[in-house]
Amino acid sequence: MRDSARVDFGRAVSTVRVADQLSARIGLRVVAVVAVLLTLTCVVAIIALGTGDYTISPPGVVRAIVGEGSRTDELVVGKWRMPRVLLAVLFGAALGASGAIFQSLTRNPLGSPDIIGFNFGAYTGALFVMLIIGGGYYQTAAGALLGGLATAAVVYVLAFKNGVQGFRLIIVGIAISAMLQSMNVWLILKADLTAAMAAAVWGQGSLAGLGWEQVLPVTIVLAVLLPCAVLLAYRIPILDLGDDAARALGVRVEPTRLALVLVGVALTALATAAAGPIVFVSLAAPQLARRLTRTASVAVLPAAAMGALLLVTADWIAQRAFAPNQLPVGVVTVSIGGLYFVWLLAREVRR
Repeated sequence: MRDSARVDFGRAVSTVRVADQLSARIGLRVVAVVAVLLTLTCVVAIIALGTGDYTISPPGVVRAIVGEGSRTDELVVGKWRMPRVLLAVLFGAALGASGAIFQSLTRNPLGSPDIIGFNFGAYTGALFVMLIIGGGYYQTAAGALLGGLATAAVVYVLAFKNGVQGFRLIIVGIAISAMLQSMNVWLILKADLTAAMAAAVWGQGSLAGLGWEQVLPVTIVLAVLLPCAVLLAYRIPILDLGDDAARALGVRVEPTRLALVLVGVALTALATAAAGPIVFVSLAAPQLARRLTRTASVAVLPAAAMGALLLVTADWIAQRAFAPNQLPVGVVTVSIGGLYFVWLLAREVRR
């Protein structure tokens, strides 16, 4: 006989008020998960900053960061290793947030930019600039952004039939992705040997060679895009109620979807423009974060935090697994993400 029946009062939430007319309800478990993920990201980042041909202890890394370390430690940490670690965190956050947007829009865990083809669209745009126009870093970044947006426009138009449905968006995206991969191979085969080899290495997705000159523009762009993604994603649960119900609640359905697609593509292009296509982070991060937060839908901020942790860890493995030789981080994410993809497909088939 039970002494007392347990009453479920729902999820523990806290209401945050920024102004009299602006407030939001935030789950306390979501806040705790994001805090833990960011803490783990900092721990991995400190380990990555301290390992290499010149080893520095974690306390030594912290002293170098705050300006109290030796001159050599500050040089190694601050000038040589810090930009790569920061970019891994920023790109991981961008890919995780982008994956959360598209998986929410398609209502499918397979609906990430890697699968839909936006990643390859950005790669095609960057390849076109690198191999045909011969542009520099900023021209390549612009080419990646335009390639991603053009791919999104084509997929959006072809998938549009009385609105955009998630399954149709994924199927059209897979078809466009296959075409873009063929075009990328053709561009590399027709290019000059030296340029083709450089493009092929870049196409594996690598953070090697990136420095402080990339950190500032990436930080500024991400500081603009990530809040936009969070604000727009606030309407996704309303879209999940159905188009008619969303319109009845005052949401402009298609403009909201289009804005989400544009922000998601821009987040993917941000990473692809600088580091090449890094796959599977945007596929795995949202679902791993959703399981930790135990939420019904995919949230942007936990996915961004998980993406940052995954990519900084993958880049550290890429540098140290076969030291002194380094692997492109894209090779590590493909190897680990491939196992996750097989498990996810098997789980979807059983359902």
